[in-house]
Amino acid sequence: MSSVPENLPSRISEVDRDLAVERLQEAFSEGHIAQEEMDARLHVALTATTPGELTAALDSLPAGDEGPTVVVDSVGGLIRRRGAWQVPRLFRATSQMGKVYLDLSRATIKHAVVDIELHLEYGWAWIVVPHEATVDYGGLNAAWKQPSYKAPPRGGTSGPRIRISGTMGYGRLRIRHRRG
Repeated sequence: MSSVPENLPSRISEVDRDLAVERLQEAFSEGHIAQEEMDARLHVALTATTPGELTAALDSLPAGDEGPTVVVDSVGGLIRRRGAWQVPRLFRATSQMGKVYLDLSRATIKHAVVDIELHLEYGWAWIVVPHEATVDYGGLNAAWKQPSYKAPPRGGTSGPRIRISGTMGYGRLRIRHRRG
């Protein structure tokens, strides 16, 4: 009868692997690693079986700045942020029949990447972003109407990256850049 060695390294979960891949992609999008380095690190992360192997893929990356998270849940009404407000790293709004109005154009944005997660069943969302911001709404699942967004002709890439994700049932998302 053979015995099982006591000091076997633990195996990583798919959640650990997914978090590592997400961190690598974020480091690449923020310019901390080059494409070739990201490809090599992704290969290590995707084939890793132990925590040590996964740590090697993330070694020397800048510490992830998760920053503050704001969660607003509502059944109806208006969720509104405008003027001079501090934009969190993650803003999550959930509403069954409400509206969401977020004006980031005059807000203080300290993070290179801001995630806005919307979960609206019935209702609309209107988001105004700074002129120099880049917008990515590929993570949004819209069941009824697709988001309305037109990138500015001379928009910069020097501003924050605004990533919009979540689900919208019977509502619409409108995104625009601040003029000027």
